[in-house]
Amino acid sequence: MKNDIDYDSMSSLEIWLSDISEDSATRIAAAVLVISGSLLGAIFGVLAISANPAEILSGSLVSDDDYADINGIVNSALIDNNTGGDPIEGVKLTLLNVDGTVTGKETFTDQSGRFQMPEIKRQPFILFASLEDNISIRLFLIPGDHTQIPITMTPGDDESVIEIDWRGESNLSQAATLATIIAILTLISGTIGVRGGFEVLHGKSYRKAWWFSFIGLWSRGGLFIGPLLILIGMALSSLTKHQFTIDEINIE
Repeated sequence: MKNDIDYDSMSSLEIWLSDISEDSATRIAAAVLVISGSLLGAIFGVLAISANPAEILSGSLVSDDDYADINGIVNSALIDNNTGGDPIEGVKLTLLNVDGTVTGKETFTDQSGRFQMPEIKRQPFILFASLEDNISIRLFLIPGDHTQIPITMTPGDDESVIEIDWRGESNLSQAATLATIIAILTLISGTIGVRGGFEVLHGKSYRKAWWFSFIGLWSRGGLFIGPLLILIGMALSSLTKHQFTIDEINIE
């Protein structure tokens, strides 16, 4: 406890801060704030882990595990850095099996050059893009591996074909793995932050409580709500650090 406080030389704010620093309720309030903010982050981590990262990354493009939408845009090739690069309307997109047989699915690009083929089975296909007086494109792909399919049409003989193989080039699985790792780290940091809140509540080691609470900041519960609660809790616990029983070097 603080002794020999000269209240005459202190401002009203300093007196108020001194008073609340002596009250154990301030430390308890700090613990509640740290625990609440960290718990919020831990909950977000659990929700992120339980969700399907692939669905989060691709939004509505992946409707279930077996089917996905094919979305893309067709632009004209850039020529001499002067002309081209514009969306093309009326490009015919035909979906073929890998052996070249037709699937019965085809569509055309709209005014913005975009196209969509909904609910396509997730297996290897050929997406064939053709337009008069432009070189055709034969694109090997697996629906759902890429959220957007960009196709560039080059002026030339429409009997000529450029083959592009996008099978195995998907970054979706790597992105989903990264999202899962981040979710796990969020859960871990949130759990450690909760431990920090209980350290504040028990009032034993201020250093341990400070570091655990600091780690809890990285749980990012509710983006800024959780960290804000933890920061306020850390500020209050700093006011009451003389209430902690273990004698150690204080963190300023």
